[in-house]
Parts: sequence; structure tokens; C-alpha cells
Amino acid sequence: MTHTRRQFLKNAAAASALLMTGCAGPYDQKTSYTSQIIKPRNRNTIFHWVDTALQQVRDQRATAPLAAYCCSLPLAAGFLAANGILQAYEEPFGIGPGPRGADPEVAYGVAFAYAAAEAFQQPFLFERMAFLDRFPGSEAKSLGVRWGRAAADKVLKMRTNDGAEPSEANYYLGRYERRTDSLRWRPTGPFYGAKPGPAFASFDRGLYPGHGRIKPWTMKSGSQFRASDFYDPKSPEFAGEFDRIRRIGGMDSTIRTADQEQIALFWEDGPWGITQPGHMIYIAMQILQDRDLSFIELARAIALVGMTQCDASICAWDSKYHHDILRPETAIRMRAPRFGNPDSRVARQPDWRSYIPTPEFPSYTSGHSTFGAAAAELIALVYGRDDVSFSGRSPDEVLWPQLRGVTRHWRSLAHMAEENGMSRIYGGVHWEIDHTAGMKAGQAIARQAFHSTFPKKA
Repeated sequence: MTHTRRQFLKNAAAASALLMTGCAGPYDQKTSYTSQIIKPRNRNTIFHWVDTALQQVRDQRATAPLAAYCCSLPLAAGFLAANGILQAYEEPFGIGPGPRGADPEVAYGVAFAYAAAEAFQQPFLFERMAFLDRFPGSEAKSLGVRWGRAAADKVLKMRTNDGAEPSEANYYLGRYERRTDSLRWRPTGPFYGAKPGPAFASFDRGLYPGHGRIKPWTMKSGSQFRASDFYDPKSPEFAGEFDRIRRIGGMDSTIRTADQEQIALFWEDGPWGITQPGHMIYIAMQILQDRDLSFIELARAIALVGMTQCDASICAWDSKYHHDILRPETAIRMRAPRFGNPDSRVARQPDWRSYIPTPEFPSYTSGHSTFGAAAAELIALVYGRDDVSFSGRSPDEVLWPQLRGVTRHWRSLAHMAEENGMSRIYGGVHWEIDHTAGMKAGQAIARQAFHSTFPKKA
């Protein structure tokens, strides 16, 4: 049986805890994300459609890798449709030129809607009709509609057999070899809940073991930026990591500060909102809205953010299942005696619990760190500098009631990415090397994508 992207998406949508009709809330409603951050004068077609996609991520309770994948398709299709008409940038996918005189905004919206319909397995019919009603009837509009649909079809055909497997998505299927030593990942147990906050059901399989084999958008392969080997469990370096996470990441930590606790919750971004990739796209819109970018420049920038978030998920999941490293909670609660580490700090503590819920997949590397570094680096490259001071609130305050009314402040994009990655250390769900390796990979993904994927035409 051939496993296609369509099967993968259809199965994921069917398995969602909540499926909506595809109808997105408009600006100025509580369901809208852009109304939280986009100034009225900056509202535009691109932000409108991104908002529609982010709402669908939330409503389907998508996991982070699925959210990254589903957002990348319409963001890429919208840009490629508009760029086909305006011919502003080179592109490696062979979409080709659009018809002369076609409206690029119409083409963007139509391509986005059709690609999003496939990605989220929702029709977006009413959104598409309402969007097109904003444009008076004309030849430019008609040409834009036809070309937008054609461009979306080309993008979707290109991604048809991209390795996004279907109903067996949580089975290994021989794609990655399991470890046989003491570092081998195992689910920690049915302890994945936090009150108030999100919870994970008991499970016996890791999340999407084949995700790292999906065809990337901007990388040469999912393993291009794969992390180097993890620590030897007998080493002093491992002992130091073990002790640090045990002391700072536990539910009852006495050294974690109130600010670090807030950071852990702020960036948790579990599958009850827009998730970590969605949060990064959200930040990109917030930062870039005042950069005075043209329509096609903004479409390119947001497309690259979405595509590199997808590639970050592929890269992180490749490293996770290639290295197959256990989570700190498993190591501290159960596995410590098996490491053979001579350091007395590497001792079993059966009652230890991570401060935030431990996810159901291997630890090394951190998806959060990879997502955050990729976004921060890409936004900085588009913006022209990293030292952008900004503030933000959690886009989904319902996840952790403790965050209602909380605003965090960052000195730069790099500061935001570092805080985001370190949140997983404060939350007790990652080793610190997971963070540093993920940051390195995310930055490399963004740099390569920015300089090589859509270069400006001479």
C-alpha cells in the first residue's frame, strides 16, 4: 500500500479530539489570533489567511509536528501563486509564471484556501467566498482565481508522496533502529497531566516515529542538520546534566525561581492551542507587521517562516528517533542505577515528577529549541537585525490560567529563542544538551533557507 500525504492528513484529522467546520472567527473576535497582535492599519490578506490556519490548528488540537506540516502547505502555496504573477523571486519548485494581469492577492488567497483545505481536511468554502467578495468582478480577479487554484494544485501534487505516512504514523515500521542500551527511550508512564493545564493520556507508542523522514521544504534531507551523539551515560557531563535537571526541573524544585516557572508555562504550547510552530508564526507576524514590507516581500517572509518551522519539526524528529534518548523523568525515577555512572548524584528518585507534562516521544533534540531558533534567525534575517525589543502574551491563555494577564518582554529575537528553549529545562522535560543542539540546528535551517530558497530575481 502506498502511503500518501493525503492519507496522513485525513487520518490525523479524523483522530483529532475536536473537528470544526472549517469556519474561522473574523478579526476582533476572541477566536481570532491576529486581533491580539495586528494593528488595524496593518491588516491584510496574508495575515487574514494565516489567522484562519492558526485557528484550525487550535480547533483540531493538532500536535506540533502536524501543525508545522499543515501550516507550511498553504503558506508556501499562497506565496508561490502570488510570486508566479509578480515574478519577484526565484523558486526551486517549478511552479512557473502566472497569467499576466492576474490579481496576486486574489491568487494568494485562493491558493492558500485550497492548500489549507487539503492540509486540514476542511473545505474553507465560506472563508474563500467571503474573501473573494471583497474584490470587485474583473478580468484580474478571474485570472487570479484560476491561477491560484492551479498553483495550489501544483504544490499539492509536488507534496503528494513526500513521506507523510498515515494511520500507522505512531509505529516505527523499521524507519529508525532502536537503542539497546540504558539510554533507550521508553514512555515514562501515565503521569502526563498538570492541574490546571493540559494532560496527555496514557500511551505505549511514541509520537510520529516517521516524521523525520518526510521530504523537507528547504533542507536537503531530514538528517542534514542531525545532532551529534548524546553523552555517554557514565560520563561526568551526563552526571552534571542529570543533577541539574533533577534540581531545577522537578515539580517540587527549591531552586527554580518564580520567573523560571512562568517561563516554563508560557512556552509550554501544548496541543490545545496554536502549538509551538504556530506561536513562532504568530511572533513573526507581530514583528514584521511594521517593517514596511511589500505584499510579496511579506508573503515570502511568512512562507519561509512556515516552511522552516516544518523543516525544524522534520529535523528535530529525525534526531529524536535516530538517537532514541530517554526523557529526564524516566532517567531520574527509574533508570539511574542502570547507567553505571560513578557520580553519587546519579541516583534514583522514584517520586520525582517533571514540572510540566513530559511529552510522549524521545528527548534529544528539543523541538521547542529547534522551532524557536529557526524562527528567530529567519525573522532577524528578514528584519535586518536581531536586536528587536518586543513584548508578548500567551496566545492561548486557556492552557495555563496562571498566564492570564502575564506579559513577557524580550531584548532581542535571540533572547526570545533562548528563553523559549530553556523553558523545557525549567519544566523538567529536556536535557540541556537537547536545547543547545536544537538551537544550533534551527539556526542552520533558517540561514540556508533564507539565502537559497527564494532569492530575489536579478
